[in-house]
Amino acid sequence: MQFANVKFFKQLARFYIWIFRGTPLLVQLFVVFYGLSRVGFVLAPFPAAVLVFSLNEGAYCAETIRAALESVPPGQLEAGYCVGMSYLQTIRRIILPQALRTAFPPLSNSLIAMVKDTSLAANITVTEMLMVTQRIVARTYEPLLLYLEVGLIYLIFSTVLTKLQRVGEKKLQSIGHNGG
Repeated sequence: MQFANVKFFKQLARFYIWIFRGTPLLVQLFVVFYGLSRVGFVLAPFPAAVLVFSLNEGAYCAETIRAALESVPPGQLEAGYCVGMSYLQTIRRIILPQALRTAFPPLSNSLIAMVKDTSLAANITVTEMLMVTQRIVARTYEPLLLYLEVGLIYLIFSTVLTKLQRVGEKKLQSIGHNGG
């Protein structure tokens, strides 16, 4: 929407990004789960968490995509027209592949950060790994080993996603160097 030539849509997109990038994720979770229920809009914990994580991640991803699209030189669009491509063909075959190579690493990093941020959902009663660990710690009084274990699980998730990111980056680079 930021590339639309409609001022209202540009301003709406900027406002959305400003709100979600400018406020802590935990505050967003509390506002949606606890705050909206005070005005009659009640969401269960899991859907509230999914909504907040989606909106938060969407704001960061929108900025990443905007920056990636702006990083493609304007002459690329003109080049597509010069060889007889339509606007959509030029976007699909020239602009988006270049922008995707630029956007892929930060988008992957955002995904890894979001996986780790899911532990915040315990604050609105979503049962997830950290909450379960806290409950077990309360019964067993073994915080060090249990928290190390949950940390190791998050580390394994992050490591797998990091490896997938590297594979994706290599694939995108090879596509770019082989002419498409």
